[in-house]
Amino acid sequence: MAISSLSENIEHKQQLMHHSDRGTQYCSNEYVKLLKSDDIKISMTENGDPLENAIAERINGLIKEEYLNDYQVNNIKEARELLDTVIKLYNNERPHMSLGNLKPNQVHQSNLKTEKLWKNYYVKNPTIVN
Repeated sequence: MAISSLSENIEHKQQLMHHSDRGTQYCSNEYVKLLKSDDIKISMTENGDPLENAIAERINGLIKEEYLNDYQVNNIKEARELLDTVIKLYNNERPHMSLGNLKPNQVHQSNLKTEKLWKNYYVKNPTIVN
């Protein structure tokens, strides 16, 4: 399933990065070879770090909750069209609290400096206070 889905979508690539957990389908030689053959960068979560995929899971949940739960999708074409619309809305129309209620493309296109309003779960050598 993962390989056929990837093969169908490679034709739409620009500069792509494929981020996944370390599921067996994403680590398989055939899948990795397909990504590399199309110059798609590979990014995977670290072994044994449950927090690393939390951001991706949060975005997936948010997209489902805010955009997808109100629609019934009958085929892959409808799913692609809906997700294209959702991605455009998410990046161009939806204010993000972590960006000071700006929209991602506003920040990206204008190279605005934003105050860090999100948690960093990856602090090295945290200070422990008793």
